[in-house]
Amino acid sequence: MLSENQLKPYQLEARGYIENSPFCGVFLEMGLGKTVITLTALKNLFASLMSRKALIIAPKRVAETVWSDEIKNWEHLQDLKISIIAGSENQRVQALHTDADIYTLGRDNVDWLVSYTGTKFPFDVIVIDESSSFKNHKSKRFKALKKIRPLISRLVILTGTPSPNSLLELWPHIYLLDRGARLGKFVTNYRDTYFTPGQRNGAIIFNYKLKPGADKLIQDKIKDICISMKSEDYLTLPGRTYNDILIRFPDKIREQYETFEREQIIELTQGGEITALNAAAVSNKLLQMANGAVYDENRAVHHVHDLKIDACKEIVEAAAGKPVLIAWIYKHDRDRLKEALKEYSPRELQDGKDIYDWNSGRIQVLLTHPASGGHGLNLQFGGHLIVWFGQTWSLELYQQFNARLDRPGQENKVIIHRLIADNTIDQDVIKAQDRKQRGQEALM
Repeated sequence: MLSENQLKPYQLEARGYIENSPFCGVFLEMGLGKTVITLTALKNLFASLMSRKALIIAPKRVAETVWSDEIKNWEHLQDLKISIIAGSENQRVQALHTDADIYTLGRDNVDWLVSYTGTKFPFDVIVIDESSSFKNHKSKRFKALKKIRPLISRLVILTGTPSPNSLLELWPHIYLLDRGARLGKFVTNYRDTYFTPGQRNGAIIFNYKLKPGADKLIQDKIKDICISMKSEDYLTLPGRTYNDILIRFPDKIREQYETFEREQIIELTQGGEITALNAAAVSNKLLQMANGAVYDENRAVHHVHDLKIDACKEIVEAAAGKPVLIAWIYKHDRDRLKEALKEYSPRELQDGKDIYDWNSGRIQVLLTHPASGGHGLNLQFGGHLIVWFGQTWSLELYQQFNARLDRPGQENKVIIHRLIADNTIDQDVIKAQDRKQRGQEALM
């Protein structure tokens, strides 16, 4: 069990920042220990009677396991009582009325909690773990928190990816902290002040571009209520290596892909208006085909090729018994991988037992969707090999998933294999991730 005097100087700095800043953004990159930092700050706030009850909102699996597990790891946190608000409505109500210091809640239940408690909201502190899940100002969870924001005396937002796609996504985070004092009370005003319309089709605007110098103006506006720390400045890890494996299509499959791409785009433009919705649908289809199988409108799977499957098998075989963590995007990818790798007894990450068995070296191949295994989980003790079977447009999921292995406790250099279909949408996704990462690094 770890003791409080093992906290690093930068962790003590971040803890003090939380204690002294009632409404603050703590932008810590993955692996810096934001969970123990926050728990230690909460413990001190409880002891000084500056706070009574804290609600921690997090992705479901993080809310149900990570925070309670972290308390068990540290000697100075042992007297903190935690209640996990999860399960059926009756179970959630029971957990809500259980006497505790800290309550954890999956982000999908935020709207329910606010509706259930109404103006008698029982918490004076809210911690939003992975606050990037509140980047949509139209979502129910954001609107629910906006409603009870005047009822709380402290709010902490935690994330290592505050703007994974664009600085447009920053506004909801900051609004929850200051109710519009810095970046404006309305997202439209924020957008008009700092951005100009980019690609468009008539009245439909696909994206917005930062005005010259706007990024610096935004950073200056929020720097008094946010602290940011980058892993490379505070951690010495073995590092990571990227191994991009280009999958080259034979002529027949190349012709299939190009015909499919051409027909999809023709169909997309025939209506005379390209919307973000149907553009995303075409993108999805092309990514599926690059992976080797495509869903039709009835969700039936149509097999195209096994080129990525074969490449993945080669990686697992070459690992010579070392554990391999595989990120899948579509269910048909997962199902085909299970069948192709059945001699290695692949497991799908579903619960705490899978995490324990992986870290104990009992799983050779672990199949995981980045949305399920991308936040807060400690998988660094089980292996150092990652395979991205398919690609994701989400920089947040990409960074978070890689950080499950590349974090404190990892003893080997993390090797990230990316299976990229040559001359396909896969390469567009990689370029988009690189562009988004440059923008986020500037903010951090």
